[in-house]
Amino acid sequence: MAGQNLTGIARLKAAYFNSWAGLIAAWKNEEAFRIESCILLLALPLGLWLGENAVERGLLIGSLMLLLIVELLNSSVESTVDRIGPERHELSGRAKDIASAAVFITMCLAGLVWALIAYERYPLF
Repeated sequence: MAGQNLTGIARLKAAYFNSWAGLIAAWKNEEAFRIESCILLLALPLGLWLGENAVERGLLIGSLMLLLIVELLNSSVESTVDRIGPERHELSGRAKDIASAAVFITMCLAGLVWALIAYERYPLF
């Protein structure tokens, strides 16, 4: 691969541009990533307002950023499995399902964080 022998600042620069290329590819090719990115952008001001301190704000925003991270990893697994071949295989399906389950669990975590902090601020009873 290009850039394997880079060191120091040149390596960091290459990593930076590779990361941006990955984000752009995810935005162009993954609808779930676009939706979750828009949710994060819309929820960002709400999280800053809802959190009463830096820890709560970090948890609210961080839980949604974690969702984006796991979605990127899920998309990476799906792309790798699809690259291997179009035929159905039990292990390919299992890999995709497990990666999807990771996204689901992260969504549950984000929902729980938001619900607990919102409930603490605005208790129902």
